[in-house]
Amino acid sequence: MRCAEEHPALETARDDFDHPWKEIIELFFSGFMAFFFPEAHADIDWERGAEFLDKELQYAIGVAGGGSPSVDKLVKVWRRNGAETWLLAHVEVQNQALADFPWRVHVYHSAIFAHFRCCVVTLVILGDARRGWRPHSSEYGAWGGRSLLEFPIAKLLDYEDRWEELEASGNPFAPVVMAHLKTIATQGDPQSRYEWKIRILRWLHREGLDLQDFRNLFRFIDWLMRLPVELDERCIADIRRYEEETNMPWMSPFEQRTFDRGIAHGSLQAAREAVIEAVHLRFPNAAATLDEAVMELDDAALLRELLRKAITATSLEEFEQALPSLSVVR
Repeated sequence: MRCAEEHPALETARDDFDHPWKEIIELFFSGFMAFFFPEAHADIDWERGAEFLDKELQYAIGVAGGGSPSVDKLVKVWRRNGAETWLLAHVEVQNQALADFPWRVHVYHSAIFAHFRCCVVTLVILGDARRGWRPHSSEYGAWGGRSLLEFPIAKLLDYEDRWEELEASGNPFAPVVMAHLKTIATQGDPQSRYEWKIRILRWLHREGLDLQDFRNLFRFIDWLMRLPVELDERCIADIRRYEEETNMPWMSPFEQRTFDRGIAHGSLQAAREAVIEAVHLRFPNAAATLDEAVMELDDAALLRELLRKAITATSLEEFEQALPSLSVVR
C-alpha cells in the first residue's frame, strides 16, 4: 500500500531521483559508505576495490518476482579481517514511504543470498519526505519458526538540522544530501529551488575538488534540482558571472559554446546543431543516423533537454535512450 497522500511531492519526483542516485553511488561508493555507514566502511579492504554486480542483481530480483521502485545496487567487497571471504553489500535508496517496503527488502535479500550463497548485508537510505517512517526490519513465522531480517538505515531528513555539519564535511555525499533535501523542500517553489541550487553549486565550487569529481557532483545537482526554462537560463547566467568573478571555469570550452548557442537564444535549427555538436564532441563515434534523428525534431523543450543530456550523459547509449527516434539510430 502506498503512502503517497502523506508526501505527494516525491510521488511525481521519484523517476528524477532514481537515475542520479544510481550513478552517484557507483562513482563515489567509498565516500557513500564512509558518510552513511562509517563502521562498515572501516571494515572494508578498499585496496582490493569494489565490484558492482548490476546484471547479477537484476537476475536475482527477476527470479524473486519483478522490478523495484527504488535504487538498488549490489556490490562485492572484501573485509579487512584477512580471511579469503567476501560479502555483498546490497544498497537500497528508497524515495517513497511504502508499506510493503520491508517485505520487499526481505525478499530481495533472500534472493541474493540464494543466488550467491554468501554473506549479504542490506543497507538502506530513506530519502522520502515522511519523517516518522523508519523501517529497519522484516520478519515472519509460525509454530516456533521465524525468519528475521534487520537492516541499518540512514534517514536523509535527519540531516535537515545538520546543515553546518554538511557544509563542513569534505565527503562528496554532503552536497548530494544537500541537493536531495532541497529538491524535496522546494517542490512547487521554483524560485526557492533556484536560490538553493546556486548556493549549493557555489559552495561546491569553493571546495577545490578534482575537476572530474566536481563535474560528476555538478551533474547530480543539476539533474536533481531541475528548474523551469527561465530560471534555468538565469542559473546558467549566474554560473557564468561567478566564473568570471572567481576566474575558475565550471564547464569545459565546448560546454560553454554549447550553452552560448542555447535554445533560448537561437532558432530550432541552431538548437539542433548545438545538440549534434555536443554529441560529437563528447562521443566521436556517434553515427550519422543520430544526427538525422536530431534534425527531425521540432520540439524546443525536447531539444533543450537533449542538449543537457548531451553534456551530462556518461555514455552514448545513455544519450540515445533520451532520443524519441531511437529506432532511427539503432
